[in-house]
Amino acid sequence: MDLHVRYEGDDDPKKCTAKKLERFDMAVLHGSDRETPYGVVLNPHADRALSPADADTGALVALDCSWESAGEAMFSLPGDHRALPYLVAANPVNFGRPMQLTTVEAIAAALCIFGEKTRAEDVLSKFNWGHTFLELNEEPLRRYSECADSTEVVEIQREYLERE
Repeated sequence: MDLHVRYEGDDDPKKCTAKKLERFDMAVLHGSDRETPYGVVLNPHADRALSPADADTGALVALDCSWESAGEAMFSLPGDHRALPYLVAANPVNFGRPMQLTTVEAIAAALCIFGEKTRAEDVLSKFNWGHTFLELNEEPLRRYSECADSTEVVEIQREYLERE
């Protein structure tokens, strides 16, 4: 699966996880919606949850922008929009906060849900806190990856949300 990022350039490039993925040739960054290929778009405002059933699209697309500008209007990318289910951030800025993932955490989560855990580990290995993301979310990621479809993912997610 090809990894793509619609890059807004809102954040400090030295701290940007998407820019680091680009430096290691692990993802392709795009400066406009038109340049960004069609694929599964990670969108927190999507109506459907990401599930293993979405794995066969060939391209995974994340939007890299600041959380302040990540409103619904930002997600005008062509593709099949899917929301990641409940997960906890491990990045230093939002550690322990639910659903406040960096771009690399979102990409790694999607890869795990698609059954590509080794690739997720590889992507996260470029960050000294990367392994912590997989450790914090080991159980939910495993359970989400065993689901047949979005409906099952949402049922499992509900269990985690009720614990909050």
